[in-house]
Amino acid sequence: MKERTFSIIKPDATQRNLTGKINAFLEEHGFRIIAQKRIHLSRREASQFYAVHKDRPFFGELVEYMVSQPVVVQVLEADDAVTKYREVMGATNPKDATDGTIRKLFGESIERNSVHGSDSKENAAIEIAFFFSGTEIVG
Repeated sequence: MKERTFSIIKPDATQRNLTGKINAFLEEHGFRIIAQKRIHLSRREASQFYAVHKDRPFFGELVEYMVSQPVVVQVLEADDAVTKYREVMGATNPKDATDGTIRKLFGESIERNSVHGSDSKENAAIEIAFFFSGTEIVG
């Protein structure tokens, strides 16, 4: 059954012009990109989006990193999209990621790991709605 998930191509990847390579990787792995836009997050948006981490010691650094360069926000569609995207992203720390995953191929560090993906169907719906109106999703 087709499912949707949310993805962010993070500042380290957009800064290195990897958007096209990551998009090609996604399509090669069976994802359809049904909505996409390049934006520069404000501090307020980044703080709201990552509010779940607000009490963690890395929150401030995460917000600063996410506003440092443009990002590409996306809605991806595939069978079992949330689980499948978590697998192709790889472990949060690129050093621990499986060969052939996005983070292993493109991530620089645990902080600069090139992509974000939803961790559940429920969070995917919340994250998609945070960035996209229904009319922007053209799947």
